[in-house]
Parts: sequence; structure tokens; C-alpha cells
Amino acid sequence: MSKHTEKLRKQLLEISEVVNAFRSEAVQVKIIDRLLDSIMEGERHDTDGDFAKMQERRNRKLKGESGEDDGADSRIRGRKKPGATKILNQIIHTDFFDVPRSIAAIANYCKEQYDSDFKTSELSGILLKLSNESKLKRERNTDNNRFDYVKF
Repeated sequence: MSKHTEKLRKQLLEISEVVNAFRSEAVQVKIIDRLLDSIMEGERHDTDGDFAKMQERRNRKLKGESGEDDGADSRIRGRKKPGATKILNQIIHTDFFDVPRSIAAIANYCKEQYDSDFKTSELSGILLKLSNESKLKRERNTDNNRFDYVKF
């Protein structure tokens, strides 16, 4: 075992009786968590800045200052998919809304064309806003008593 692990093991054995005296597991976990945090904080100062250097390298890597790329960090730095509002505003400028479309049809179109899996509940508020702004017309479908959206 490493020196740090052995030291931590001894410290945990010393405090185990006190921690186990608490009946609530949540309280026990919280106590251990705080103790480990304080131990780690103490070791940070003991290691002559090694931890700080490692943390700084990690932060630089996340910010993209390093030339390395391991895939996971690129997802953090990479572009996100556009949101529902942006996609719907793009769709308005196409011929998609030339015919009345249900919310389900709009959601399917977003999934197929933009690889964005939106729930109909995510789209409904945005579509209502677009209809209030007179960008889309909201019509009740007589077949299923639901709304369809079409260009003005």
C-alpha cells in the first residue's frame, strides 16, 4: 500500500467508533466526506504544490490550452447541439410549414433532420410563442382536436 493510503487507513480506524455512533447513514457519510476533504486539503499543502500543478494542467486541458485531446474533454469543449428554439426558427424559413404540421410531426422532423430528440412538451411552448409572434398560424385539427402549425 502507498504511504498515503496506509495513513488514511489508520486515521479511518481511529475515527470509526465515533462515526459509527451516529445512527443515520447520511450523517455518517457527511462526516466522512468532510474529514476526507480536510485530509486532502492538508495533503495538498504537504506535497509542495504537486497537486496544484496537476490541477492547473487539468484546467488548462479543459480550456483547450493543451494540444492533447482525449475525446471526453472534447465533448466538454465541443459544440452543443442547437436548442429547440433555434431549430424551430430555422425550420420556419424552409418550406416545412407550408402544410399544417402536428407537434409530433415537428418532433419527428427535428429528430430526422437535426438529430435532436425533443419531447413534444419542449416544443409546444415555443410553437405557441411563434404563433403569438405571427410567425406561425395555430389551427385546431378537427380529426384529433389537437393543434397544427402552418406558415401565415
